[in-house]
Amino acid sequence: MTHEHPDDFDSPWKEALEQALPEFLALFFPEAHAGIDWRRGYRFRDKELQQVVRDAELGRRYADKLAEVYTLDGKETWVLVHIEIQGQADPGFAERMYVYHYRLFDRYRRDVVSLAVLTDAQGAFRPNGYQRGRWGCSLRFRFPTVKLLDWRDRTAALEADRNPFALVALAQLQAMAHRGGPARKRVKLRLIRFLYARDYTREQILAWFRVLDWILRLPEDLDREFREELVAFEEEAQMPYVTSVERIGIQKGRQQGEAAILLRQIALKFGPPSEEVHARIEAADADTLLDWSARILTAERVDDIFR
Repeated sequence: MTHEHPDDFDSPWKEALEQALPEFLALFFPEAHAGIDWRRGYRFRDKELQQVVRDAELGRRYADKLAEVYTLDGKETWVLVHIEIQGQADPGFAERMYVYHYRLFDRYRRDVVSLAVLTDAQGAFRPNGYQRGRWGCSLRFRFPTVKLLDWRDRTAALEADRNPFALVALAQLQAMAHRGGPARKRVKLRLIRFLYARDYTREQILAWFRVLDWILRLPEDLDREFREELVAFEEEAQMPYVTSVERIGIQKGRQQGEAAILLRQIALKFGPPSEEVHARIEAADADTLLDWSARILTAERVDDIFR
């Protein structure tokens, strides 16, 4: 029997950002990438960002990333990489971008660069600023925005691009175009072939395989077919990844995806989950997580999910 699962786009994007922030900025925000001194390294400051998010009390945030980088002119600055994953227009998005921006500046007194990639399917949803004013006093905040839908006619260029985030963009576009069924399986296999054709290390292939597999989730029956066809392709191409991809890529990716979805459901219904709930969910297998995700529909308390 086929079981449809909701797409979880924010978690794989966040994982991809943690793997390759420079490549993300090079593809989507080349001006920012060109102004950073990558030789000095960078570090993520997500704990600080989450504190700002909690203080702002402006709703759900899952794929935000905050990185401390150095500019080429020698000045330390903050870069806020803000990924909004949603399937419909959000009227409060621009305000949140502004609130996070000024709260970060107020807290750290450093330059803040707010960036947004819109991966939703609403063509008219294109926020790139926030403004308000009264009696001669006005405020205007602008931030760079990438609308992924605008990249639909750049498929050939993305396929030829060696930047791993080009494959992430392709996977996201295909996931929006093919919500399920054999078409999604075909494009998923095609992207995995592109991944294998690149001169990545074994570890890089496994890491990016997990991201692509996560974005292009398949129903159970098609997922089995996909794995069988993947094994056949790897054997034909004499690729040495089959055992690790099966174990690490698919199983871990599915488990992490189900855990992320359940934690998000709990947060929306009952508020932020406790450390104990986090630990219990992270230790569960994929099938158990699916059962718990179904129970949340009728649960009156968090404890009801785990009974």
